[in-house]
Amino acid sequence: MAATRLELNLMRLLSRCEALAAERRDPEEWRLEKYVAALEDMLRELKKQSSKPAPELLNEYSRKVDFLKGLLEAEKLSSSTEKALANQFLAPGRTPTTAKERTPATRTVHLQSKARCTGQMRSELLGTVCAACKSRFFPLCSCRGLTADEKQSAVELDAVLQHHQDMQEKLAEEMLSLARSLKNNTLAAQNVIKQDNQTLSHSLRMADQNFEKLKDESDRLEQHAKKSVNWLLWIMLIVVCFIFISMILFIRIFPKLK
Repeated sequence: MAATRLELNLMRLLSRCEALAAERRDPEEWRLEKYVAALEDMLRELKKQSSKPAPELLNEYSRKVDFLKGLLEAEKLSSSTEKALANQFLAPGRTPTTAKERTPATRTVHLQSKARCTGQMRSELLGTVCAACKSRFFPLCSCRGLTADEKQSAVELDAVLQHHQDMQEKLAEEMLSLARSLKNNTLAAQNVIKQDNQTLSHSLRMADQNFEKLKDESDRLEQHAKKSVNWLLWIMLIVVCFIFISMILFIRIFPKLK
């Protein structure tokens, strides 16, 4: 079913909201909040229409609008910890909004938001990091204004982040390996299908040739059968005529006995 005008407008506005959410915005930026409110109104109107989209598509629209609304509410929180916790409960969209997107924009926005919250948490925990604190696990001995517990927490946080990064890299490698394996299996299946198609095409050609030969032989046999019937008919006619003439001669030669 073709999309209605209201649905097209909702998709355009949703794509615009996702683009705004992905950008760095000023605290006084008001457009995204107004756009999300307009999205909610359009979504309610779309659900009331008689020619509304499929339920799965409506659920996806609602999911993306709820994500944007939750993202705005999370940004209004004062503590970075509360923001990070709120971001954990956000559910981005499962499908791209436009055909140009390879991955859903809301998923990208979710990752960016989580990264910003993590950075804010790190900044609040570590305070002002000096130029010498740029190593992997943040040697905090030269940082100012941090207690031993804060230093230990910062080291543990950075270790956890590094562990998550290593897990993500490992997962990416596994996904790449699975993609290569899937590609190889697809190519192998494609070659097998191609060979089967060639064999099937050859069998069809042989079947056509055999059918043509069988048709020719059937025509020849039919013609031969017609010729045989014609000769037999003529022979029977000759035999009947001969018998008839013989009877007449026999009657003439041998008169009737008195």
